[in-house]
Amino acid sequence: MTPLEIDTGTTAWLLASAALVLLMTPGLAFFYGGMVRAKSVLNMMMMSFGALASIAVIWILWGYSTAFGDDIGYGLLGDPVQYLGLKGLMGATSEVSFDDQTGIYPVMAFVAFQAVFAIITVALISGAIADRAKFSTWMIFTVIWGTIVYFPIAHWVFDFSAGEHVGGWIANNLKAIDFAGGTAVHINAGAAGLALAIILGKRLGWKRDPMRPHNLTLVMLGAGLLWFGWFGFNAGSAIAAGTTAATVWVNTMVATAAASLSWLITERIRDGHATSLGAASGVVAGLVAITPSCSSVSPVGAIIVGALAGVICALAIGLKYKLGFDDSLDVVGVHLFGGLWGTLAVGFLATEAAPAGVNGLFYGGGFDQLWRQAVGAFSVLFYSLIMSLLIGLLLHKTIGFRVTEEQERTGVDEIEHAETSYDLGTLGAGLRGLSYAGSAPNQVEEDSKNDQEVSA
Repeated sequence: MTPLEIDTGTTAWLLASAALVLLMTPGLAFFYGGMVRAKSVLNMMMMSFGALASIAVIWILWGYSTAFGDDIGYGLLGDPVQYLGLKGLMGATSEVSFDDQTGIYPVMAFVAFQAVFAIITVALISGAIADRAKFSTWMIFTVIWGTIVYFPIAHWVFDFSAGEHVGGWIANNLKAIDFAGGTAVHINAGAAGLALAIILGKRLGWKRDPMRPHNLTLVMLGAGLLWFGWFGFNAGSAIAAGTTAATVWVNTMVATAAASLSWLITERIRDGHATSLGAASGVVAGLVAITPSCSSVSPVGAIIVGALAGVICALAIGLKYKLGFDDSLDVVGVHLFGGLWGTLAVGFLATEAAPAGVNGLFYGGGFDQLWRQAVGAFSVLFYSLIMSLLIGLLLHKTIGFRVTEEQERTGVDEIEHAETSYDLGTLGAGLRGLSYAGSAPNQVEEDSKNDQEVSA
């Protein structure tokens, strides 16, 4: 292979993985949409699709450059104008080494892969403020938060130094391991969700009225799509289709399965029932926890990571009732706590036999990797929490972030989008149409005339 020859296998793997991760955002829309009440489902899904639209655009304009441009100060920020509008990147190539081979791939493939990470990170936040947020303010928030919070943190975590290029401080100076985004994606989104839940306040009737998921079928469908797409999320982060990607794929599968089982067992012991919502939530908890650690633990270690994630997250979602913040769809309990556990788990369960090649505390590595993981995790948590509080408060006090009480009672679907998720009037017409089946033609014609008169 000559230096400028594109490795089509690596490129295809990266682009296919990017497509899988892109699918996760519609999957998240189904997952979140099914969990809210019927009067809010379209708004909930639109918040995911809205983030997809806004973040995709600003990622191209200045996001990629801010995250992966040359560092302009202490590993905190990439140069936002270096690749403004992706200038100079359309014909550029990069190199990845794997399994004693070298693969050349287009930089634009990496741009695509990282874009979909940015998109779903922002979309995850929306679950914390379901049923009560203004869609217009949410869209403005996605642009500001992506620019001030996600892009810099992506630089910290994902931008590795190479040659003359200097990357972020967590990846290169701290050397914390976050293979696919436990800090940059899940802790980041979970902390932001907590901040917005505090700022927007509780939903009307919280703790008093039943706020059950309106469609658990959508929830299960969304969880399935998330699990499917997550193989691109984790295994795709290896960049190349080699030993690392294969190990990560297996760890992702088994950790997720273990988390779903442990969540169901926790529910059974605590509540007496193992629910479909619990199974789906356990799937997501396992995926979150294995994301940072999938390259550093063995398959047995992955089972432990997943099993503990299911228990930790199932218990953590109850904190909102004790602490008094209305995290509508448990973004804090699942993503913040799951991300924290998965990131810290590297410091306990990492083994040098895994692709990352480091030992954690339980494999004779002492506390060296554990303290690095802790510093990385809590640095992201506090930065995201503080900046999200400031951004959210600014928007809330200026243009308003929450709908009025009357609008909330009516439902944000009708107020924000002038639509309803289920057209019950059409359903009624369909049932009436069935009654025509056995009617005489003149009776059908007479009924039709009556309908027209009533409509007029």
